[in-house]
Amino acid sequence: MILKEFQALISFFRDIKAIVPILIFTCLTSCVTQRKVEYAQNDNKDTIAFDEAEFPDYKLKPNDELYIQINSLDEGAVNVFSTSSTQTFINTGGLTPYSTSLISYSIDKNGNLLLPVVGNISASGKTLAQFSLILRDSLQHILNQPIVSVKLVNRYVTVLGEVHSPGHFPYSQEKLTVYDALGLAGDIGEYGDRNNVILVRNENGKNIRINLDLTRSDILSSNFYNLRPNDIVYVKPLRNKFWGMREFPFDILFSSITTGLLIYNVIHLSR
Repeated sequence: MILKEFQALISFFRDIKAIVPILIFTCLTSCVTQRKVEYAQNDNKDTIAFDEAEFPDYKLKPNDELYIQINSLDEGAVNVFSTSSTQTFINTGGLTPYSTSLISYSIDKNGNLLLPVVGNISASGKTLAQFSLILRDSLQHILNQPIVSVKLVNRYVTVLGEVHSPGHFPYSQEKLTVYDALGLAGDIGEYGDRNNVILVRNENGKNIRINLDLTRSDILSSNFYNLRPNDIVYVKPLRNKFWGMREFPFDILFSSITTGLLIYNVIHLSR
């Protein structure tokens, strides 16, 4: 009886050799190497300086939302350009990108912005600084020494794909790098492809797709290193994810092997 069990066990392990290569292949393909998850790689350990990436001033376009703050020595006249909602948000400390959009001025499809008393002002194609000067000049005959501050409200970036917290994120700073955006989304996950991150941007009415390799150091001087408002960043999954160690059903596999061994012994011992 013992001899039969021993012979059955040897026969089983002889047959299972066909499964071993599959297990080895699964383990190897599921591994994510260190170079696949490192940013800005460079074999040179010395400090390297890169020229700052070009960042031209943002030019206004239709559907942009502007938060306009106007001050003057004539406080009574200034109230015409503000609303009670504005003061309520400021007093309660609730001035956020979302709430600001409720009290902002929108540029229409023709590129004009309608301001009380002043009327339509051409805004499309102008930088914030240029538009501020135009608006200040338009108020010279209405207010005493007007001071104008204009802020772009719709500063958002969308991060999708293999990141820990994908979403639509507002930001207030003038410059937002692609690394900043990934930081807002909780960084790229273990199975995110850092070699081929897709940037979608609208320029002159056309959506363009740019491939970014975040593992290269020269990304720091790329013209696409700094994001623009309403950019979309998509992180593709690595092929390794399909064979991921965490997702591979090893419990089912080992359970099947155990069951197979039991059935195999029962059949051979019954002969």
